[in-house]
Amino acid sequence: MQSRSHRMEDLLTRTFAPALLRVADESARHAGHGGARPEGETHYAVLLVSEAFRGQSRVARSRAVHDALAAEFDNGLHALSLTLRTPEEHAAAG
Repeated sequence: MQSRSHRMEDLLTRTFAPALLRVADESARHAGHGGARPEGETHYAVLLVSEAFRGQSRVARSRAVHDALAAEFDNGLHALSLTLRTPEEHAAAG
């Protein structure tokens, strides 16, 4: 069975055609916190750089990613830390 990280990467790639995508499992850092499970795969950080975000607000970008990952939230994904940028925003951020 494919890990949650790989499923998320596949789905986000198909949905947003990213110029850059990083999905990091940070579950170990949240052990003992709400929503954490001993087996992990509950807390993630995502850096997603895509033209699809052009003209969208931060809230609209976040909603689009949450909508794309709805099935993962239904199956144990608890939290996402999101950095969502256009290519120009990412270049400017250094």
